[in-house]
This record gives sequence, structure tokens and C-alpha cells, in this order.
Amino acid sequence: MDPVLSAAPLPRIIQGGMGIGVSNWRLANAVSRTGNLGVVSGTVIDTVLVRRLQDGDPGGHMRRALAHFPIPGVADELLRRYFLPEGRAPGAPYHLLPMYKQLVSSARQRVTVAAAFVETWLAREGHDHAVGMNLLTKVQMPNLATLYGAMLAGVATVIMGAGIPREIPGALDALAKHEPATLRFDVDGLARDDAEFLSFTPADLWPDGVAPSQPLLRPNFFPVVSAVSLAATLARKSNGRVDGFIVEGPTAGGHNAPPRGTMQLDALGQPIYGERDAVDLVKLRELGLPFWVAGGVGTPEGLCAALDAGAAGIQVGTLFAFCDESGLAPDIKRETLRGVLDGTAHVRTDPRASPTGYPFKVVQLEGHERDVLERERICDLGYLREAVKREDGRMIYRCASEPVETYMHKGGTFCETDGRRCLCNGLLADVGLGQLRDGRAETTLVTSGDDLASLARFATNGHYGAASVLEWLESGLHATI
Repeated sequence: MDPVLSAAPLPRIIQGGMGIGVSNWRLANAVSRTGNLGVVSGTVIDTVLVRRLQDGDPGGHMRRALAHFPIPGVADELLRRYFLPEGRAPGAPYHLLPMYKQLVSSARQRVTVAAAFVETWLAREGHDHAVGMNLLTKVQMPNLATLYGAMLAGVATVIMGAGIPREIPGALDALAKHEPATLRFDVDGLARDDAEFLSFTPADLWPDGVAPSQPLLRPNFFPVVSAVSLAATLARKSNGRVDGFIVEGPTAGGHNAPPRGTMQLDALGQPIYGERDAVDLVKLRELGLPFWVAGGVGTPEGLCAALDAGAAGIQVGTLFAFCDESGLAPDIKRETLRGVLDGTAHVRTDPRASPTGYPFKVVQLEGHERDVLERERICDLGYLREAVKREDGRMIYRCASEPVETYMHKGGTFCETDGRRCLCNGLLADVGLGQLRDGRAETTLVTSGDDLASLARFATNGHYGAASVLEWLESGLHATI
């Protein structure tokens, strides 16, 4: 039997899948209830789950979702290992999960599958509308397990950027039938004809190694593209069906595609983007697939312009990132909104911050930059580590944000470490899940799109809800009726 295909109607507005836990289940649930597409972030979701459990699971939401997890015994195992009914003791650090490698145990995979299930299940709770999940292609090692967990919970759309996800459609086809899925593993140091792979076998997680026979919903797949040529390649050469595109410009938050051609920096050290980096929407339409425009379009005029250009709608991140339902810590929301109103908050596109090598947008707040630069380098989560095959055949893992001496000992160069920041730890701190080390809280690292100033219309009361954002974005459509 062929896997079930998603028949969800195309939304006009897709809420961006931001950061680690920023696009959480509460935000996605609120957006999807309106008939638009709410999206949860699947990045580092396994660590997010176990840290919520260690904080006592306020409200009981994680346990409520885990009670519906279909693979027997997994929920009990997770609660036994990570749930602290009273939360952590004052000053106690979080217990860490083992870092991902090419090969990990079934127990480690079960944590990731369950975490993705929980976030998706909660986003879908109480309504019948579609929910999506966003993942980063660059964070390769957990992605297959994350996708399977989300699919067990009925995710309708998968969105992936920060790379070229040509093999994801085939993986979705396989996972929908509970069959083994593989991805080519990016490994530095391989011989030209060598290849390494990541594999995930759903049956390994089920009792007696027997997965269900009933297929899962095969979600729609929307890769994030920044050029028509990339969209065309994905549409024609992927190993399965591509259902549409998110067309992201360099003004979008988080990771950006680097400028086409030689990297040039402005007076503030930011990459300079030009006409070559603009996507020709007319040519994109010729591919015959729906697309949504992202980056600097989060206004009623932006939505109308996108529709007039043939887009199915827009993807909006920044406006949702700082709303009441998002996962950002309340103090970060208040401080950023206050900075927007008094003109002290701005966004810098940092070409060096991310260890991935992609430009990364960082919100600049008074006094915050010094704290970031003073942070002691440590890599204890490892989601952005790159795999390296040594001459002796051994696989090692390194990150340009780890201690400089450690990185160089693994064959990396000093210049690659310059300016790099730990996105894993910093983004977890943004949502109140930062690690404690010797009683000191992890430093936050807030990201946003260039249109941060657009928050001013919502910031006057100090807070606002997702419904207000949607109502405003759609107000231009109502005016034309």
C-alpha cells in the first residue's frame, strides 16, 4: 500500500519554524487553529523535552502527550530517567543526553522520536487543522528520528533549510511505510569515491522489531530555497516528491544563505547582498509548484504583493517570535520590545557566528554583546558538529565553536574558530532551558529577521498575541474584498 498523502489545503500564512523551542507547540497550536499553518521547530527537540521534564513538566503537558506515544514502554522509560517531580535542585545543572554520532543506540533514538511526537501532538491537540515541522538540513544526525516521531503524531508538512535536502522526500516516503530510511552523511576527509550514510530503522524501536502495517501520513515537503536554480534542482533531482518551496531572502532571521559570488562585507562587517541574491518569482512560478515568500514580507502589503506575484502566501517569523505564545523567555521578549520602541535594539547579520559557515542574524541589545563574547567556549550538546574521517579511518566530530585547542587538535584551523559562537547552548538559553555551570546561567543568543522594527506596532502594550499578528497580516485582504 502506498503511504497516505497529505491533502491539507494550502495556507496563506505559514508561521516560521524558529530557533530551538521558539516555535513551540503553543505557538503552532494557536496559529493552526485559525486555518493557517502553525510550525514547530524540531531542532534539538530531544534536549528540549528532557530539560522540560527535569524542570518538573509545569502543567503536565509533556506527560499528557507522552501518554499517547504509540511505542510501548518508551514513555515510562523517559519519565523514569528524566522526570523530576519537584524540578531540579537550586543551582543543579541539566542532565545531558549523549551527543549524536553516525551510529547511536536505539535508546538514544527513542528519546528523539518521542520528543518530536510530543511537540507535534501538542501542536495538534484540540483542533483538526494541519501542523508543520521545521528542521535544519545541516543538523543531519537526528533528522530521520525526528521526522519519524513527528509523523507518528500526524505532522502534515515538513520544512527544511540550511542545506540541500535532496534525499528527504525519499526518506519521508520510506518512513511513512515504517521502512528503513537513509541519508548520505556529509563527512569531511572522504576519498572521492567513498560515501557514508545515516540510517534509521523504525522497526528497531517497536517490540520484537515489528513496526505497524498501517502507513502513516506522508507529509508535504517544502524545502527552503534562495535561488530558482536550487528550487529547480530539488524539484527535478530529489529522490521523491517535492510539494512546494519556501523562498527565503537574506532579510529572514536565523541562518541565511551566503551572498552569491565573492563574499563582501559592509562597514559593520555584514555580508553585502545584491541583485543576484533576489529570487526571480516569475521563473519560480514556471516550475509549477506552490511557493511562499519569506523574509521582510511580514506586512499586509507584503502578503498582497506575494499573492499578486503568484505565491500561495508568505512565511512570517519575526512577528511571531516575540508574541505571547512563542517559547522565548518573557524577559527577552520584554527587553527586545522595549529596545524596539526606544530604538536601541537592532539586528546584525554576522558572517562568523554560526559554526555552520552560514551567515547568522543576531539581535543586538545594550550590554548583551559583552556577555556573549566573554562566554567560555564549550561544546557539550554537539548538534552542529561536523564529521571528519581521519587518515586511519576513524570518524571524529568537531565544531568550530568548541575550545580552540580541541578543534585544532582534531585537524581544524585557528581561523575557522574566530568569532564562532555556540548556537546550541545560546538558543536553548533563549527559551529558558540554558545550562547552569558553577551556578552561572548560559548566555542567550537571540536571533531575528531584519524587520525587527515592525514589532513596534505590537510592542506598545509590552506584549501581544499570535491572533493579533494574523489579523493584521490579513487586513489587506479584507480591504480588497
